[in-house]
Amino acid sequence: MTNDNTKPSADGYSAVAEVAEIRMRRSRWQRMWIALKKAPLTAWFGMIVISGYLICALFAPLLAPYGEAEVFATPFAPWGDEHRFGTDQIGRDVLSRLIYGARNTIGIALATTLLSFLIGGGLGLVAAINRSWLDQLLSRFVDVLMAIPSLIFALMLLSIFGSTITSLIIIIAVLDSTRVFRLTRSVAVNVAVMDYVEAARLRGEGLGWVMRREILPNIMPPL
Repeated sequence: MTNDNTKPSADGYSAVAEVAEIRMRRSRWQRMWIALKKAPLTAWFGMIVISGYLICALFAPLLAPYGEAEVFATPFAPWGDEHRFGTDQIGRDVLSRLIYGARNTIGIALATTLLSFLIGGGLGLVAAINRSWLDQLLSRFVDVLMAIPSLIFALMLLSIFGSTITSLIIIIAVLDSTRVFRLTRSVAVNVAVMDYVEAARLRGEGLGWVMRREILPNIMPPL
């Protein structure tokens, strides 16, 4: 009876070890490819669109038939063999400007998204962990910013600081960070009271370590 009972257990352990070994042998790219194959159709469509934008941004000089600011025809020329989308008000090729415009679109969108998540996510984590006067101060400040219409506020700030790309990125990132702050704080508040977070605090871990190792990995899916 002893041998019959222990044999399945040994087989079970060997099977688990074999599965673990197979998973270790898989490279990161293989796991990524498996995850991509399981992705829904909408995710594939989004990746194709983003890939097209990236290709246009990286290889714009090779893909565009004309230069970005070069004037080749009369203003508002109709579409044809030389200008597939026609020309603009000063005679520049519209197709070439669309291809070159992918650089600004992707660059500004990427910079504003990263900066907004850095600002809003960081402040949201700090507010969720402290739950003190700092939480109240940040929350009320975010409420004030969200009460102002974003477009009007952005135009007002651009008129003050100028319409440069740097100021545009900072202003858009600050306005978008308010929504990131609200989402991060609401999710992190529920995680901050978990037992493993309290255990990390009792071990004497610092605030930054708790946010980076205990809270942030558990709130990434909603973000």
